[in-house]
Amino acid sequence: MNKKIVISIIIILTALVVGVGVYYFVGKTEKPIACTEEAKICWDGSAVGRTGPNCEFASCPEEENNKDNLIKVSLPTTNQVVKSPLLIKGEARGTWYFEASFPVQIVDANGNILGSAIAQAQSDWMTENFVPFNAMITFSTPPTENGMLILKKDNPSGLPEHDDELRIPIRFDLSSASQRVVKLYYYNSSKDKDASGNIMCSRNGLESVERSIPITQTPIQDAIKLLLKGELTAQERAQGIATEYPLSGVELEGASLNEGVLALAFADPQNKTEGGSCRVGILWFQIEETVKQFPEVSSVRFLPEELFQP
Repeated sequence: MNKKIVISIIIILTALVVGVGVYYFVGKTEKPIACTEEAKICWDGSAVGRTGPNCEFASCPEEENNKDNLIKVSLPTTNQVVKSPLLIKGEARGTWYFEASFPVQIVDANGNILGSAIAQAQSDWMTENFVPFNAMITFSTPPTENGMLILKKDNPSGLPEHDDELRIPIRFDLSSASQRVVKLYYYNSSKDKDASGNIMCSRNGLESVERSIPITQTPIQDAIKLLLKGELTAQERAQGIATEYPLSGVELEGASLNEGVLALAFADPQNKTEGGSCRVGILWFQIEETVKQFPEVSSVRFLPEELFQP
């Protein structure tokens, strides 16, 4: 074969190879492969999907935070709309706990802590198996629509290499009335003993719990009515906080404030507010301390005056 013809063939083949390569590597980059899988919307509103020439799929933050082999949460679910107080339920391996508990937090979208609580194991935690837990967390009014529930592995060592946490995206119920946090005062006898261990029945045993109530024109009455329900969480009771409320038939009928003196009228058809001086004193103190958190209240009168008498 003529040498010139051979050279021409080699040149033509080389050009074809180069052309195909340019088309494949450049042309394909300019026209990404069309992907059929729809993009996902993450909890923070960002969209992820197959966008590159190789259709690589980016994951949402919650997928990167999957810890199903260590801790699982049944309530709340991802992106559930929540409000305070919030019940948390799930199960975690015994290694997640220390002394049968671990801390939980709720933060807003800016990372600000809105509330904290302690999750308690519901059975023996000294195991590597899954152990059920629950917690009740009260949190303040969030400034953002989105937030995060954070369940932290208890780390008594304090060493960062032993830290771990599960983050669950949540959404706040902002459709209801705005909320305010109030303190309700109950009684803890373990904090009210003398040197001999005798219960003193004094104000020293009062202990507050925080609750969120709607913002209304009657916040003092709202706080008292909530106090009278006597709704304490299992965690609060485990800490020694107690109350005799609710008392059958005892209801707040009205309130009036005049120059700092708050008059509270109660119905007590069954005389449930009577009893020994220790008991009635504590019942009295709980209401009095709860209303005195409001700066406009300096003293309290109970009506009728026979209420809370030994």
